Amino acid sequence: MRLPRIMLAAPASGSGKTLVTCGILQALVNRGYRVASFKCGPDYIDPMFHSHVIGTRSGNLDTFFTGRETTRYLFSQEAQQAEISVAEGVMGYYDGLGGISTEASSADVAKALDMPVVLVVNCRGLSLSVIPLIQGFVEYEHPRRIRGVILNQMSPSVYPDMKELIEMRLPVRVLGYVPRLPELAWESRHLGLVMPEEIKDLREKLGKLAGVLEKSLDLDALMAMAYEAPALEYTAPSLPGPVGRKKLRIALARDEAFCFTYRDNLRLLEELGAEFLEFSPLRDKELPKGCEGLILSGGYPELYAEQLSGNASMCRAVQKAVQGGLPCIAECGGFLYLHRSLEGEDGKSYPMAGVVDAHAYRTGKLSRFGYVMLKSLEDQMLLSKGGRIRGHEFHYWESGDSGGSMRAEKPLRQRNWSCVHGTLTLYAGFPHLFFYSNPQAAKNFLECCGGASCLR
Repeated sequence: MRLPRIMLAAPASGSGKTLVTCGILQALVNRGYRVASFKCGPDYIDPMFHSHVIGTRSGNLDTFFTGRETTRYLFSQEAQQAEISVAEGVMGYYDGLGGISTEASSADVAKALDMPVVLVVNCRGLSLSVIPLIQGFVEYEHPRRIRGVILNQMSPSVYPDMKELIEMRLPVRVLGYVPRLPELAWESRHLGLVMPEEIKDLREKLGKLAGVLEKSLDLDALMAMAYEAPALEYTAPSLPGPVGRKKLRIALARDEAFCFTYRDNLRLLEELGAEFLEFSPLRDKELPKGCEGLILSGGYPELYAEQLSGNASMCRAVQKAVQGGLPCIAECGGFLYLHRSLEGEDGKSYPMAGVVDAHAYRTGKLSRFGYVMLKSLEDQMLLSKGGRIRGHEFHYWESGDSGGSMRAEKPLRQRNWSCVHGTLTLYAGFPHLFFYSNPQAAKNFLECCGGASCLR
């Protein structure tokens, strides 16, 4: 299929990719285009910013989770509904598994999707030195996919000379510049941006940003580059069939504290027979009536620990349901919520749902960060003994009991550790799972919700 597409990547984190991507998305939406957006890698927050712009959920593109063919399939399912697809890269363009491989990097995704790339270069503190920097990135891979450059934090008075010098010496087109915009800067938390809802006047800021980029970027040239992308073929993955004839009602935690859920996980569960009943552990007093399963998404429960603990009715409802056998997936933030107590951002300890008899506490540092390959050490709800699924960890909080029903292994590294509380009705642990890496695990969850045996 002809699927116009472009990736905005960068030499390093902190180059301004998300700001530039959101500004371009807003400018394209303002022009009346139907736009699909994606984030390379496992990040949750950047897609939320994209979604704030385009008005629909943004997706992830991750070749560690899904490999080449399934990545092409997932991309195509969304891209065919749009006139142009914009993907934001992750970290530095070539940074992949273990910090020593390009596998699962932005470059790997661009290769899998045969996608033209525009490099967003932070020019703060640089002048002529930007040329060899760009040259190194352009010439490092073959065939070359970096077709264009955007010069971020560039002085308007210097830009014409830099554009001429770069295009004279390198086989790339300079698509414009972004001036310094301190009034539009976004705050960060835990190596990522704060939530979109926390930024005052975000809609107004996005409008101003789009207005600036309409003047400083050649968006017509960027669109032309996207439309030059070759036709994309894909093979649909082999998926298990739906679970039964009736929809299974799954309670899905979704509010400020629980908001990290992969769109593709939800879509797969829906295809297999799930119907989601959204609720808020912050505000609702009980679980949705008639729910047959429970998903406690990741997020920032530590920021809302006092409010979550104060909603004692919900804590009791979750404890009663999970201990009574309601099938439950609780990832990272959801896992923290299931603890006996949780240290909040304010340093105080608060009672939680009490399913996991342990205290969760702040470490002051990134406890674990990166991809993991999980192996089941015993029969449990999602996997039988020996089964495998892929995931990602990212947390500054730790548990007094992280569980021991799975073993996590770091790809390309000689590191592994025990984790996850897994039973025939429960998955509770720090790793965020991606179900397309093992769709049968998603079906196993739903079959448990439907009352079938969890063992496979």
